[in-house]
Formats: sequence, structure tokens, C-alpha cells
Amino acid sequence: MARGRKLPNILFVMFDQMAALSLPSYGHPVAKAPNLARLARRGTLFENAYCTAPLCSPSRFGMLTGMLPSRFGAYDNAAELPAEIPTFLHHLRSAGYRTCLSGKMDFTGADQLHGYEERLTTDLSPSDFGWVPDWEHPEAIQSWYHTLQSVAEAGPCDYSLSLQYDEDACDRAVDWLQRVVGEKGERPFMLTVSVMQPHDPYQGLRKFWDLYSADEIDMPAEPKRKAGRRTQIEERMYRLYDRDEIPLSARQIRDARRAYYAMISYCDDLLGRLTQALEVAGAADETIIVVTSDHGDMLGERGLWYKMTFHDRAIRVPLIVAGPGIKRQRVRQPVSHLDLLPTFLDLVGSAVRHDGLDGVSLWPTLARGVAPRGDLVGEYCGEGYDAPVAMIRRGRHKFLHSRHLKPELYDLEADAGELRNLAEEPTARKLVEALAAEVEARWDLVGLRADVIASQRRRRLVHQALVTGRVAAWDFAPRVDAAAAYYRNYDPNMPDPDRILRRPSVIRRRGGA
Repeated sequence: MARGRKLPNILFVMFDQMAALSLPSYGHPVAKAPNLARLARRGTLFENAYCTAPLCSPSRFGMLTGMLPSRFGAYDNAAELPAEIPTFLHHLRSAGYRTCLSGKMDFTGADQLHGYEERLTTDLSPSDFGWVPDWEHPEAIQSWYHTLQSVAEAGPCDYSLSLQYDEDACDRAVDWLQRVVGEKGERPFMLTVSVMQPHDPYQGLRKFWDLYSADEIDMPAEPKRKAGRRTQIEERMYRLYDRDEIPLSARQIRDARRAYYAMISYCDDLLGRLTQALEVAGAADETIIVVTSDHGDMLGERGLWYKMTFHDRAIRVPLIVAGPGIKRQRVRQPVSHLDLLPTFLDLVGSAVRHDGLDGVSLWPTLARGVAPRGDLVGEYCGEGYDAPVAMIRRGRHKFLHSRHLKPELYDLEADAGELRNLAEEPTARKLVEALAAEVEARWDLVGLRADVIASQRRRRLVHQALVTGRVAAWDFAPRVDAAAAYYRNYDPNMPDPDRILRRPSVIRRRGGA
């Protein structure tokens, strides 16, 4: 988008643990998400969008920065995004945007804004170093690790912590939208709304649970794999959160999937409320909407749950973009969250170069239908492992490489379920060797492992110290200015604030105040 043109507003909606493969727009036959489908029909849907890492914080930080998170030490869910690393919020704010966050972004450390000018809620997860893995003792089970309790207790709910949080994030975002659109000024806005659902625990609000019957819920295509049939990564996940400590019945698995679909429908309803708020504010035609998720959910496929693997159910995310200047299309070539920052740079016509980024701009695709390169990378340095794992997704192939695990290579066009590891077959030897050499050239896996362990040691020491004695929390505390709320008598130029927020606008209808 060339300089000099009026910049569009941006509404960036982020769900948590929403798998693209569980959405009707991506071919799922059961889940109901009409607002997402409607948005996809009027914009661009990327059929094969991938997160940077199958874990919340590293995924989000890669998305925000356009760089692999290992490049700046964001290895796991207790890692910091360094304040000196620019995010796309910094770039948009420099271009004149008013940037605001309502909801979660999993920021750890003292910087709780990272380019956001305003933040409406606290985070849902802790902002300290309490969730640091220990690669020196990978067999140790930390108290905060996942278990299968969430699956065993899945079902309908009338109220939950995640519902409380998501409702607050949505309500505050709607209020902010109406207030900002009603204010005078030429600055476009970039509003991020980021919610918890459909992340486990699998508790679907009853209203949406009742949209589904038990009989229509699809069960995992492949049942739980036994020892000897699991890949090494799958075996690690078994040891991490399963261990047969909480046996699951077919009914419990079905209930967990039903609750997950109910949570998707809730998220879809939330999206509908946000888009309706744009309509009410009169900003819909001037706003680009971007919808994605930080990662997916295995949801019982191959006996796996949650994320932390490189199967498509865990790393393929929805990515839908609609609004002024965006083509109506479905794009098949693989793209990455790493591509978002350079895309926003091009959208605003920034003179900042893309050098040093791991992603490439999708703006030519969004605006003109140019096919993306179909080539991306990913990584994992979190719990459940004891060494980095790197991924290359190129064309029809996905390749995984680690110094501590056997390689994995899948032909996703011939084997969408990723059941046949071609790396074990002699015919793929040359391709595996070439891809392994590429990974080794891009990542210093030995040095990276040493860096991860050193960082873990430092953060555990710091956390132990900071929770001893008086605790000074890093958690963001939203500031509420009661003097600027509702009817007050401090501003003689605003005797009737209701007139500014009222929709349809009284001011517009009567030609001015």
C-alpha cells in the first residue's frame, strides 16, 4: 500500500490452540463456525498456514517479530521477548497507528507492552519465570505440566475461568472500539483481541455444547498408538502428560472433542460480536480483519493431545484476512506466522527493510494474488524434549531434524495423516541428507542446546529469588481512570459523553455538535 493513501484500521483476532483442521472453512465436517466461514468468503484464506513453534509464547513471539524465537532466547513459555526486539506493533505505531491489546499475549518479564500503546486487560498466564523447563532432568515431571485430567473431565459448563477472561477481553475491546472510533483524530487503529478458547480445559459453554449431538462427533482417525509404534516425539509426549496415569474411555474422548467444537463455536460467536461492533461504529469498510491462532491441538489423534508436536493438527493454524484491498481467494501454498511482520510493513508502505527477518511479505498475495514461495521453517525448544527440533516445510514435504531424535520426513500430499516416515526408507536418503545439511547450516543445534540450558539455569535462579520474601509481580495491571468514565464534570467541552458513543451517531446525523 503506497504512502499517501489513507491507512486502513486493523482488527487482529487471535484464538488459542485453534487447529485449522477443526474448522469448517478448512474442511471439517462437524464444527460450526459461520462467522469465520463468512469472513473467509470475503477475503483470503491461507489453507496451509503454520505457526513458528507448537507452544504458546514462542509461537506468539515469532509471529510478532518475524524471526525464529530461538534467535532472541524465547525458548519456552517462561521466556522473555527482549524489549529491544521490534514487533509489528512498534512498526505500526511508528506509522501512525493507535495500537491496543485486549486479552492474552503471554508476555513474560518487565515489558508488558512490546509496542502496544494501550492494554485493556491483564494476561491470563503468569508473567514470571515459574514455568521454566529443565532439559538437564528431562525425566522430571513439573507440577505445571499438562496431564490428561482436562480430557477426563471434559464436558459442558455454565461458567469457567477461560469464559470469564474471554468475555472480559471481548467486552473491553468492543467498548474501546466504540470510544476510539467516536473520538476525533486521523490515527488509524490496530486493535488486537486475543482470547483463551478453545485451549484446554475442554469445557464448552452449554449454549454451544447443545449445538452438537454426541452421535455426530467424529472420533480420532487413528486410535492411541502403543509403545513400539510411536515416533520418538510421540513417545516423549506420552511420557510428558500421559504415562497411562489417567485412562480415557471412548465417551471421555468424544466429550473432549465435543467440548472443543463448542469452544470453537463460542469463539466464532465472539468474532461475530467484534465484527458487529465494527459495523455499529461505522468502521467496517475501513478495517482489515486478520484472524489466526497461536497453534493447534492434536485432540486425540494418534493418542496425542494439546500441542508440542509437529503434526499438522498441532502446527497448522487458521489464517484469514479480509477487508479493503484484500483479494477474495484461497491460497494453497504454505505460509508462516513469520510472514506477518513483513506483510504489515508493506501494508503501511514502510521504508524499513525486510533484511534479517525469517518471514517474507504476503502483501503481494493479499493484494494481487501473487503465489507465495511455499517454503517455511519452525522449531521447538520447550518442555518434553532435551534438545532443539527444527522443521522445514517445503512444497509437499515436511522434514524434522534434531541431534537427539531420528529424522522424520512426510509427503503431505500422498500421506496427509503423516503415518509413513519416509526418512526410514532408502529411496529418500538423498533428500533427507540434503535437508539435514540445510538444518545444520541454519541452526547451530549444539550451541543452541547449550544456550537453552544456560537460560533455564539463570531463569530458575532468578525465579527462586524473586518469589522469596516480598514479591514484586510483573503481571500487567490495567489502569482504570474513573474520572474519564461515564458522566463526569471535569471537561467543559464534553457535557454529554453519551452523544459521542451513541450509535447511530447523533453528531453525524445532525451535522455536528
